[in-house]
Amino acid sequence: MKDMRVLAMDYGASSGRGIVGIYDGERLCTEEVHRFDNKPVTMAGRLLWDLPSLYGSIAPALSEAKARFGGVSSVGIDTWGVDYGYIDKNGHLLSLSVHYRDSRTDSVRDEFFRVIPWDELYSVTGIQDLAFNTIYQLWCDVKNDSHVVGAAERMMFIPDLFNYFLSGEMRTEYTIASTGAILDAKTRGLAGDLLSRIGFEGSMLPPLTEPSTVIGKLRGDVRDAAGGDVDVVATASHDTASAVLAVPASGVDFVYISCGTWSLLGTELSSPLINDRSRELSFTNEGGAGGTIRFLKNISGLWLKQESRRQYAREGVRYTHDELSDAAASSMSCRYIIDPDDDAFTPPGNMVTRIADYCERTGQGRPESVGEVMRCIFDSLTMRYRWGVEKIRELTGRQASEIHIVGGGVKESVLCQMTADKCGIPVVAGPAEATSIGNICSQLIARGELSGISEARELVRRSCEPTVYEPNVGRPDAELEDRVYNEVFLKLIEK
Repeated sequence: MKDMRVLAMDYGASSGRGIVGIYDGERLCTEEVHRFDNKPVTMAGRLLWDLPSLYGSIAPALSEAKARFGGVSSVGIDTWGVDYGYIDKNGHLLSLSVHYRDSRTDSVRDEFFRVIPWDELYSVTGIQDLAFNTIYQLWCDVKNDSHVVGAAERMMFIPDLFNYFLSGEMRTEYTIASTGAILDAKTRGLAGDLLSRIGFEGSMLPPLTEPSTVIGKLRGDVRDAAGGDVDVVATASHDTASAVLAVPASGVDFVYISCGTWSLLGTELSSPLINDRSRELSFTNEGGAGGTIRFLKNISGLWLKQESRRQYAREGVRYTHDELSDAAASSMSCRYIIDPDDDAFTPPGNMVTRIADYCERTGQGRPESVGEVMRCIFDSLTMRYRWGVEKIRELTGRQASEIHIVGGGVKESVLCQMTADKCGIPVVAGPAEATSIGNICSQLIARGELSGISEARELVRRSCEPTVYEPNVGRPDAELEDRVYNEVFLKLIEK
């Protein structure tokens, strides 16, 4: 068989990459052909995504793939969720997309819930209550930027926008649309009644498309960069949906953590799980590849470490990621604990001071050293993971006998071991590039090279060697960790 080559454009919250996947019928090899920063911009007090720069990264990736490998057969896009842009009647972008960390939605939910109560919203969409959910952003648009909404012909999520710019075809890919509380989780169609009640016309969204669908071919300058005809594939366009597709599990009794800027902790279901208890615990039901549901909890992830590292750099000390992880490993266990999902840690800025302020405010004193801050982050994240595993067992009735960590967190060996220790079950770490690999597998499914999820995961198992972390059940800190988890951590997250 001739090698099949496809290009995955994988956009993370802080950087992106173009990765060529080469499939020979047995194994998958990947090679990075382009890497770029994703730097939001603040303009007139609003935090925005630099869409022209991000879209402009695609042509260089295609050109490099042409130079190295003679070109690719298709290209697929995956990005973070919830954010979107507007297209006018002439097919042009109306404005830059607002970043989900912008403050405009911070205080809108009380007013929103007077129109659509929270329990009703969750009963339809099954999506956890996060300040930046798409439906809250749309509420802000209708209330405060009606001139933009009024001039718009279409509203599209970020990967759908890029697919349109590439191919001229307007679609709404299911997994990305499922992230923002605008779909009916049970029917998997648009929640049109909810949108109309906030004054937004659901008809502005293009037709829904399932992942792994060829939607068109490259046009214009990007076609010239690619050197010929290349298919544009609507992949599992939400980056977590792609990452979960690449989880190398062989059954259903597993928990995954797609660990990067965010930690998405969940399991895979065949249908939504929506009840009073899942609403109370704020678990979400997002669409996955092959008709699956990603039943998960959004947890703040390496963002806490990344922002702390940036703050130390601003203060004149540049630490490597390994140096920070080593500092955490050598520091006292469970001395300081935070709720990593507290709203205080959502915005960018001086994370080190905010962590110290939180600890002081909750009667723990202030972490001062780099090691104390990093250990606080790692202990708090892994306790949140333990909580998530316990709640998934409660809600689904599954044992959850192993945790698959995929994404950038795979490189954090200290975090992986601490996760195994605190959760008491093995952690299978890898692949690190799960999002791009899942994107590639989604394209291979679209092209008929793979039959679906099971075959994709079998290919990942053949092609990637994971690292397994067994829990250290007899470790000296185990009793202390249990006590702090029950007496400190649970009280913090229940406030």
